[in-house]
Amino acid sequence: MHTRRYIKREATQARAYSPAVITEGGRTIWLAGQTVTEDANGKSLSGNFEGQVREIFARLAKTLEEAGGKLGDIVTMTVFITDTRYGDRFTELRREIFSDNFPASALITVTGLARPGMLVEVQGVAVVD
Repeated sequence: MHTRRYIKREATQARAYSPAVITEGGRTIWLAGQTVTEDANGKSLSGNFEGQVREIFARLAKTLEEAGGKLGDIVTMTVFITDTRYGDRFTELRREIFSDNFPASALITVTGLARPGMLVEVQGVAVVD
């Protein structure tokens, strides 16, 4: 059995992350950085920030499902964006995806990712029963 406790503060809840997530027990799943340029149907997402974020989380959910977990099991994530103007939108999408119990997180702006057209990459750690 594992337990999880989220430290919550008003300012961090507004930005859809927790300053800390405390876990005891469980299995740890280390998630590789996930980027996309196409959705599951092969449609281009090049330059489409929201589409990339949604597809990335869909793929992370699938990976976690294969490992016996779910998106809500993510306890920390590192997010790389190519433009600081995407930060607020990412926060809105993360709030939508995680609801209330947010993972700890870092949001880092970089000059580029692995391929042209990629705007965001998400790497994380999950703890599951």
